[in-house]
Amino acid sequence: MAFGKFKDKTKKNKERVFVPGQEGPVRVKLPKGREVIGIISQRYGGSRMSVSCMDGKTRNCRVPGRKRRGLWLKEGDVIIVEPWEFDDDKGDVLFKYTDNQIVKLKEMGKLVTDEGEF
Repeated sequence: MAFGKFKDKTKKNKERVFVPGQEGPVRVKLPKGREVIGIISQRYGGSRMSVSCMDGKTRNCRVPGRKRRGLWLKEGDVIIVEPWEFDDDKGDVLFKYTDNQIVKLKEMGKLVTDEGEF
């Protein structure tokens, strides 16, 4: 077998080519119940970070153990935060938005940011 050829004839591993204007619908997960959209302002290390939330509060958030290896976060990422029931200044990170989802959130009016961001 020569290198560069696919193992099977279905060519499932073929790279997708991005064609502008032919984008599919973007599905956006919205916060439910106590959940809030936030932007990471500073990373502290050890899966902890400072998040400025859309309700006007700055929370000290952490990534729960079940998502610790699955979520790669950096400053400026848009996330969903669930505040703790007994301490509203702290919270857990539940979800990270992609770039397409951030654009859709701005169109819907759910994400309000400064012009310098994103």
